[in-house]
Amino acid sequence: MSNSSSITQFLLLAFADMQELQLLHFGLFLGIYLAALLGNGLVITTIVCDHGLHMPMYFFLLNLSLLDLASISTTLPKAMVNSPWDSRTISYLRCAAQVFLFVFFISAEYFLLTIMAYDRYIAICKPLHYGTLLSSRACVHMAAAAWGSGFFYALLHTANTFSIPLCKGNALDQFFCELPQILKLACSDAYLREFQILSAFVFLGCFLFIALSYVQIFRAVLRIHSEQGRHKAFSTCLPHLAVISLSLSTATFAYLKPPSISSPSLNVLVAVLCSVLPPAVNSLIYMNPLIYSMRNQELKDAIRKIILWIHFKQQ
Repeated sequence: MSNSSSITQFLLLAFADMQELQLLHFGLFLGIYLAALLGNGLVITTIVCDHGLHMPMYFFLLNLSLLDLASISTTLPKAMVNSPWDSRTISYLRCAAQVFLFVFFISAEYFLLTIMAYDRYIAICKPLHYGTLLSSRACVHMAAAAWGSGFFYALLHTANTFSIPLCKGNALDQFFCELPQILKLACSDAYLREFQILSAFVFLGCFLFIALSYVQIFRAVLRIHSEQGRHKAFSTCLPHLAVISLSLSTATFAYLKPPSISSPSLNVLVAVLCSVLPPAVNSLIYMNPLIYSMRNQELKDAIRKIILWIHFKQQ
């Protein structure tokens, strides 16, 4: 039996014992990470460099891409290092830092997705007040609120988690320091239940706000007489709604599922679906936040200009 004061490091989940499989995991994670860097980096560069995209929707997308890059950079580099060198250990302080940063960026992203639903609500239901309600100052304040809420939410959970006694060893059934996996090492299961209840309460509030926003959006869209107008409105809303549905469903299953259906392989699969793939596929497939604006011709044209400028500069 051990306690939190005697634990100096944690053991992360090993992907495989064979070196060939370890190298395969390294290559897979490296590809995912490079895709995340390339896709989100391109979006960030395009929005910053093109003054025509300095609008609320793209400002929030810029923040979303930053959070995507930050969240995947918190977990994947350490997993890539561990895989080929067969290293499973992570120090107590680094584990605490990883927990804090991961919860910070992921929760801030959910808060930001909630704000983006509000942006779509104002754009479609109150277009005449869009410039007033979503002024530059208001957008900065809302984005700061998302980042700040994520920071304090992560600080609360991290401080609470690493102050409780741990009596069930130091081995985690995950490839990074995931908060529920650490709580499973606690002397009492009550800590994990408290985390699940608080998380459910916070994200249920976000979900209800998003759901109410989209009820109003769909009612407004259905009142549009022009078929082209309805299609344009749906084309910006449905991808964003799909992203929220995917994110919330995977996060709910990952962090609120009962212990009876938990297993190391299932935990890893859900963690990859929830925290690794979304940031990487942002610029590649339909079910992701980037398509929320990639369907807009403005961003497509701006990205094309950036690519052509880089190409001619190299020549």
